[in-house]
Amino acid sequence: MGGRLPAFVRVNEHSRYRCLEALPGACVWLTLVGAVAAAWLAPLWALGFVLLFDVYWVIRVLYVMSYLVLAYRQYRQAATVDWLKKVQGIADWERVVHLIVVPTYHESEDVLRDTLGSLLAVRYPHQNLIVVLATEERDAVNIRPISERLRRQYAAAFRAMLVTEHPADINGEIAGKGANIAWAGRQAQRYIDQAGIPYRQVIVSTFDADSIAHPQYFSYLTYAFLTHPDRYHTSYQPIPLFHNNVWDALALMRVVATSTTFWLLGEAMRPDRLFTFSSHSMPLTALVDVGFWQTDVVSEDSRIFLQCLIRYDGHYAVTPMFIPISMDTIQAPSIWRSLVNQYKQIRRWAYGVENFPFMAWNFLSNPAMPRWTKARHLWNQFEGTYSWATAPLLIGLLGWLPFQFDHPSLAHSILAQNAPVVLQRLMLGAMVGLAVSAVISTAMLPRPTRAVRWYQWVMMVGQWIFLPITMIVFGSLPAIEAQTRLMVGKYLGFWVSEKRLQGAQSNTAPINPG
Repeated sequence: MGGRLPAFVRVNEHSRYRCLEALPGACVWLTLVGAVAAAWLAPLWALGFVLLFDVYWVIRVLYVMSYLVLAYRQYRQAATVDWLKKVQGIADWERVVHLIVVPTYHESEDVLRDTLGSLLAVRYPHQNLIVVLATEERDAVNIRPISERLRRQYAAAFRAMLVTEHPADINGEIAGKGANIAWAGRQAQRYIDQAGIPYRQVIVSTFDADSIAHPQYFSYLTYAFLTHPDRYHTSYQPIPLFHNNVWDALALMRVVATSTTFWLLGEAMRPDRLFTFSSHSMPLTALVDVGFWQTDVVSEDSRIFLQCLIRYDGHYAVTPMFIPISMDTIQAPSIWRSLVNQYKQIRRWAYGVENFPFMAWNFLSNPAMPRWTKARHLWNQFEGTYSWATAPLLIGLLGWLPFQFDHPSLAHSILAQNAPVVLQRLMLGAMVGLAVSAVISTAMLPRPTRAVRWYQWVMMVGQWIFLPITMIVFGSLPAIEAQTRLMVGKYLGFWVSEKRLQGAQSNTAPINPG
């Protein structure tokens, strides 16, 4: 925004953009305040609304569960394929080079060794892998000796291993992952230019520091890339599993993490709704074309997709990959700190609402993008963040709240007398989704690398009773805070999750979706 326009125009532009930033939060607060007001002033209307709303959500849960089951079948089938053998049947497959960017800030050496070790275990020629360890000058005292040891140990195993150091306090940047990987990407671009590697042969993968690659990840990715009809206009999204420390994490944290996996697994069956999330891959041509990741946003993982969508006038998509990337579940030395860290992680994810004003602003000024594409992405973004913040609270509280005001209209109302029973039965219907989640989550667990007692297996199923709590405490509340911060201009900075106890080893066996 702004450019070289007169100052009063820039102010006006800023005001309009601030209105777009405020819109999601304003709608959320209007809904919540309106729900309380209706429960007080018009309780029968409130009860009628919540009954219809609950019916809608039960139908929606069953609908989403059907996609989850179908996606899980795809996930299981993908695990049975020898992707390296399949890709070797394609001409010139060995020319594809993978650039893997691993950003780190305050990560332990053990975590980074696990990540780099997983790259050594992949069934793909290691000489086709270029690894970039993207470090921060702000973490120089900790990371410089670690990165030097890792470089000496792993450099010979790959085509190249680069270590970059993102300078601190660059004007216009926020301290976060986006600025770090943008700096690392440009450094890697120089290496690729010097090595004479054509950009059209390079796929870039950004892995979080705790990402454990599936042994077939790069074979699958190469096959998906080479067989895609429009390979340079799509990103490639694997399924995130938070399994590295799953047997050590708290049950609440496991439910939150698995719910995230299920959300993306279900969305994989509807790729028109997909955004890139966390660890993912994309063509270097597109990354260079958009000028790398934005350096002043928190949600750089989804923003890079939007940058490409806008750059190519809507002609860019996300291709789902039914193969996992395993990461850490939130874990800290104390229960309270784990709970706080989990809340902060979800708040950071929910701050992806910052994409809505960015989309609206750029879509409105881009006449070349099809209107349906604009409307579809705007609606999916708005409805997703709005439901995230409001639906659990409306479901959990609105059926109870009208009765707390002792309104005279409730005394002889058939609706009021039957509402609790109907709501209870609707919630029992929603338990089908809970049961499906429990079964699939248990089936997806990694093989434990140490003795696990029987009650731990039982807890893996029983932990889903915490879902209603997590939907509000680690769903609605951080989403409301994120949207409120954007609404009032109290912008969120980047926060690095504390995911594994210092010195703890990953307990993920080789990832086997079966």
